[in-house]
Amino acid sequence: MKIDNSSIERVEEFKYLGRTLTNENSSQEEIKSRLKSGNACYYSVQNLLSSRLLSKNLKLKIYRTIILPVVLYGCETWSLILREERRLRVFENRVLRRVFGPQRDEVKGEWRKLHNEELRDIYSLPNIVRVVKSRRMRWVGHVARMGEE
Repeated sequence: MKIDNSSIERVEEFKYLGRTLTNENSSQEEIKSRLKSGNACYYSVQNLLSSRLLSKNLKLKIYRTIILPVVLYGCETWSLILREERRLRVFENRVLRRVFGPQRDEVKGEWRKLHNEELRDIYSLPNIVRVVKSRRMRWVGHVARMGEE
């Protein structure tokens, strides 16, 4: 396409304001990109999340203020399918397992990872998928109240 003697090439995807936009308007690649950025952020603070010197509340604040915003940037426009919901929950469970650490099994006397149900019971805040859905609903409210202009 040419505009004012400038040639614009057609591309499959491009980055704009930190978001990956595709010609198919699919959010799958964007979610993958966000999870990749979230993983990089998680690994940069991994030592803090596993430290015994910090309280669990402080570790959860680190997760909610440093890692979660990186993952959820622009999530108001995502259309989630079950596969992406599962990826988001897996990411969150991995971080929460690091925050809460292993648990000692009373019967065997061995250390083990927390099960998903146990993580849900311990982590009282809404899970990552529920946060995405609530942000989408909040955004819908903003759009519904917008004027015609």
